[in-house]
Parts: sequence; structure tokens; C-alpha cells
Amino acid sequence: MKTHFDCIPCAIRQVLDSIRMTTHDETMHEKVLREALGLWHDMDMRESPPAVARKVHRMLREMTGVADPYLEVKQRYNRLAMEMVGDLEETVAGSADRFETAVRLAIAGNVIDFGVNSTVDESVVEGVIARSLTDPLDLDALVEFKVAIAEATDILYLGDNAGEIVFDRLLIEQMPRQKVTFVVRGGPILNDALMADAEMVGMTDLVEVIDNGADAPGTIVEICSKAFRKRFEKADLIVSKGQGNFETLNDCERDIFFLLRPKCAVLARHLDCELGRQVLMRSGVPLSNES
Repeated sequence: MKTHFDCIPCAIRQVLDSIRMTTHDETMHEKVLREALGLWHDMDMRESPPAVARKVHRMLREMTGVADPYLEVKQRYNRLAMEMVGDLEETVAGSADRFETAVRLAIAGNVIDFGVNSTVDESVVEGVIARSLTDPLDLDALVEFKVAIAEATDILYLGDNAGEIVFDRLLIEQMPRQKVTFVVRGGPILNDALMADAEMVGMTDLVEVIDNGADAPGTIVEICSKAFRKRFEKADLIVSKGQGNFETLNDCERDIFFLLRPKCAVLARHLDCELGRQVLMRSGVPLSNES
């Protein structure tokens, strides 16, 4: 998915949010913002938004010397999600269809995305969780997803954000775990999950966890590590969580199920759906407007 003009103001806001987390020095704010605007001036708009964000945030880290500006945010939302997980597990266990409920909650967790929405807080997360159990969901895609999981022998589950990965645990617990490998980013970028986050929330105790060797807020296969690319090619089913993974894999010729909540107008238009909709869709299959 290419970068659109409407992505530019969002990206500028994202840089400002990041630099303000890093330092209160307004002189540094100006320097970083000017450098970011220069990068945008020379950017290839045919690249995906995560490819562009990777370059900008590398610059930010180099200029500030802060390796992981979102470290405290990630740890806070990991803790918040872990405080919720007991109640969420009870919700899944008590539901008529545990798999469907786990899918809904996994998608709900995608609201924890500071790359797109810096105003997320506990009340927002709780509200999305509550609505997720009754909001529209493509039930035909749900059936296909369940069948694909049963038939697959090697499932690669591409994670997205810290905190959100606790919700992914709920879904993975409904899968044959010996088939599943969970993937985190290979370096700090926004509030995307790293290996330390997977360890913090117990994902590493549940399934094998690997990193993709790259510091992009998505899965740009060509810049990922050779080890990850081999696993990506070997997998017969890929589960892609979140907006960044969709933006980088929507044109990939693989069997992929995308689980996400569109959080910007550009992506909502691309999917022809409303903002915040629960999206479960298979690669190559248009999103259904029925549920």
C-alpha cells in the first residue's frame, strides 16, 4: 500500500509525539521536525507508510540518542493488558463460540496503537473491548479462518503492538500452539512489540517467538532478516495483526488473514469500510459489508 498525501500530516504529528516523549527541549523539537520535513520532501510516495516511518524514526533516534522513545509506554500497556487478561480469559471461556470471541478480542487489542492514535488510554481500550463482542464481523471470513488454521501445519502470527500482544495470546490459546510461531519487530519503532515485550507478557512461554530482524512498523519482507524470510516462505498460513502489517503485506501473494481496526481515513477508504471497524479478511478477498 503506497503512501498518500493524507499520511503526511499524520506522520508529522507522530514525529512530534515521539520527540516530546524523548525531551522537553523545544530547540531539539524544532531540529528534529525540520529534519523530518526534509526527509518527507525527498520521500518516494510509492513506498508504504511503514517504510517511510522507519526512515523518519531512525533519524529521530540518531539525533536524540534515545534508542526506544516508547519504552515506558510499552511497559505501561503491557501491564494494563495483563491486568485485564484474567477477565478476558473468563469472557472467552464462558462464550458460546470461544474461537469467535478470541478473534474479536484480538482485533479489539489493535486499538493500542500510538503510531496512529496518541490519545489511547485505559477507558478507550475498555470501550473497544466492550463493543467488540457485538460489533459487526465477517462471519464467512471467520469460518474460512478457522478451517485454514485447522488445515495449516506451520502458522506464522505477525504481532503488532505492545499491550496488544496480550490480546493475541487469547487467540493463540484457541489454536494448536505447536503450529504457531509468533513474530515481533527486530528493533524499536513506535510502540511496536519487541522480544522483551513478548517475554514480559508470557508469550514466550506459550509459543515459539522470533523477531523479524527489522525496525519498521510493519513487515517489509525484503528488509527483514534472512532467517525471518525463510520462515515467512515456509509458513503455509500467515496471520497478520494490525494496520502496519496490512499496509506492507496487502499486495503480498501469500495466504494471509488480516486482523485489524482501521484507525485512519486513508486505510478506511482503501478497505471501503468505516473507521474502527473490526476487520477479518483473507488476502485477495474483498472485505464483506455483511456480518
